[in-house]
Amino acid sequence: MDAAGLGQHISRRFDEDLESLRARVLAMGGLVEQHLQSAVSALVDGDSDLGQQVAREDYRVNEMEVQIDEECSRLLATRAPTASDLRLIVAIIKTITDLERIGDEAEKVALIAARLATMERPADRYREIKHLGRLTQRLVHDSLDAFARLDADAALRICREDRVIDEEYEAIQRQCITFMMEDPRTMRRALDVLWVARALERIGDHAKNISEYIVYMVHGKDIRHIALDDVERELKRTGRL
Repeated sequence: MDAAGLGQHISRRFDEDLESLRARVLAMGGLVEQHLQSAVSALVDGDSDLGQQVAREDYRVNEMEVQIDEECSRLLATRAPTASDLRLIVAIIKTITDLERIGDEAEKVALIAARLATMERPADRYREIKHLGRLTQRLVHDSLDAFARLDADAALRICREDRVIDEEYEAIQRQCITFMMEDPRTMRRALDVLWVARALERIGDHAKNISEYIVYMVHGKDIRHIALDDVERELKRTGRL
């Protein structure tokens, strides 16, 4: 094989490695989505067994993070990635960290769900948590979909949608405080609901982080500490949006 042919072979193999990495990230994301959905269902349905099952299986998410991280390190050590490929690898390393943390928050929700299942359920069947959980699940799903398609426009929309989750969390926080003030006997359950809402709000933040990494992958621009309006103006000005 001549030098040109060898170079093409190496380049093709590297592209295959990168695609394999992306597929593994999406598989990890799919597992995290499943855990999140099951954790919220365990709470809403009062299913203690399901909550405990989610908590037991969190190790699978951790193992996937370690394996993908090791593969990223191997590629960085053995290849000479171009700027765009380097951004992809860096973004993957950051993304799997956020996915692992989403898994941790889902585990918290699942454990609280298992405990609350042993108590009398409220009349509203945790309606607000169900709604917040649905919003959060959609944000995680959309961020993974944008990652799969490397869709920076969709990623920016997801960053804006995280504000809705923040507002819902604040509403639940005010409601829980009111319940505790009106009837101290509800304090234990209200605190548990508050911790669940907080975990879901943090999951929204992690989904937003993943979306910010997508913009970095596609445009090479770190938008983590920049107002979204300014980001969009800059990308439009440079013809990238």
